[in-house]
Amino acid sequence: MKFISLLLVSLSFLIACGEAVPHLEEIRERGELRVLSRYGPTSYYVKDEELAGFEYELVKRFAEYLNVKLKIIVPDNLGDMLKLIEQGKADIAAAGLTITPERKDIIRFGPAYDKVIQQLVYRLGTKKPKNLTDLADGHLEVVANSSHVEQLTSLKEEIPSLTWTENSEIDSSGILELVQLELIDYTIADSNEIAANQLKFPELRVAFNISDPQDIAWAMPFSEDASLAKEMALFFEMMDESGDLSRLKEKYYGHIRHFDYLDTRAIERRILTRLPKYQALFEQAGLEHNIDWRILAAMSYQESHWDRNAVSPTGVRGLMMLTQDTAKFMNVADRKDPAQSIKGGAAYLASIKKRLPQRIQEPDRTWMALAAYNIGLGHLEDARKLTEMDGANPDLWPDVKAHLRWLSKRKWYEKTKHGYARGGEPVHYVQNIRRYYDILLQSTETEIQPETMEEQEILPGAL
Repeated sequence: MKFISLLLVSLSFLIACGEAVPHLEEIRERGELRVLSRYGPTSYYVKDEELAGFEYELVKRFAEYLNVKLKIIVPDNLGDMLKLIEQGKADIAAAGLTITPERKDIIRFGPAYDKVIQQLVYRLGTKKPKNLTDLADGHLEVVANSSHVEQLTSLKEEIPSLTWTENSEIDSSGILELVQLELIDYTIADSNEIAANQLKFPELRVAFNISDPQDIAWAMPFSEDASLAKEMALFFEMMDESGDLSRLKEKYYGHIRHFDYLDTRAIERRILTRLPKYQALFEQAGLEHNIDWRILAAMSYQESHWDRNAVSPTGVRGLMMLTQDTAKFMNVADRKDPAQSIKGGAAYLASIKKRLPQRIQEPDRTWMALAAYNIGLGHLEDARKLTEMDGANPDLWPDVKAHLRWLSKRKWYEKTKHGYARGGEPVHYVQNIRRYYDILLQSTETEIQPETMEEQEILPGAL
């Protein structure tokens, strides 16, 4: 049995400790928040040799808020996780757990921070089922001890013929892969899990929903002392009011809600056929301007599909589709020359990032710079001012993104310095680039499991 921890702590050690159900003071005295999670795109993984994931970043902030170290343990399966948190062997389970009546009988939940819908998944190329009665001739398999089992059990009262098998060996990503590989016909997964895995398994399709929206939250052991639960409620209230919770959701989910199968397959082909001609140029420009080369490559794919001879009806051309004015400003003599185009586009993006207010942090800084690359810095600043006028945060991309569309409405663009603009275009532009960037990450990076990394500690610090 493997257990993954930022300090590589084994479960046997935790059990041997025989600690009582933890509460806030015990955590602070211990100086360590022990969190059960799972390895996957919605929870905890490695990206560019750094730990990442929505649940990981959220619980890391909570540890910083408590001024303690963070220790993450990943059990073998969901059943073990629920059992360990019920027994008080860890402080929190942070793994996108759905709040269900059965679970509420054995564990305490913190504030709900998102909603998911359970959906039936099948593979493209097979017959799409219309309802659960259509599954009779196929094989439905779900993760054991999951909320999906509870939902199917309740549905079986109405559909006695409904059958399924439960898999205790793999997680949601693993069972989605079984559908992708045609080893099983159907599975049930949460909507956020499906969206996060769509680029990895592009043949997956949603047939229909099998539940209403359901809350997800962190879980804790039951205890007479509710101090940890109360502090958690204060933390989520702070995260919500500051906009940081929305910012995290945007970072991990904002660009993957809409999936384009043909577009995804097209870029995957061109990664093999066209990208190798220009990858070294993207890498060099990225190093010169401290920009991930895959961001530049994703920009170029959005602009030209890596076609050096691309020309738009408005006269922009080349790999980075530079205008004549931009090319002149960046000292690009030949816009169709790949080296000059990539160098000029990278330098122009870097110059935009420098001109943005210093208080705008990453990754919002990059997304806003990309939007300005598309629509112009003046229009971006107009959208930021409208964002502030509306009481939202002009330094957060999710807030600015929502207000960019206002630039096409007379009621609002008349109040701006630079007037009308098609504000929806930069929103789609950035969304596409982020999606292409994710595909490039998967294609150019060897997957690293957290347990293969060097030992790390998350040190206490102010939030």
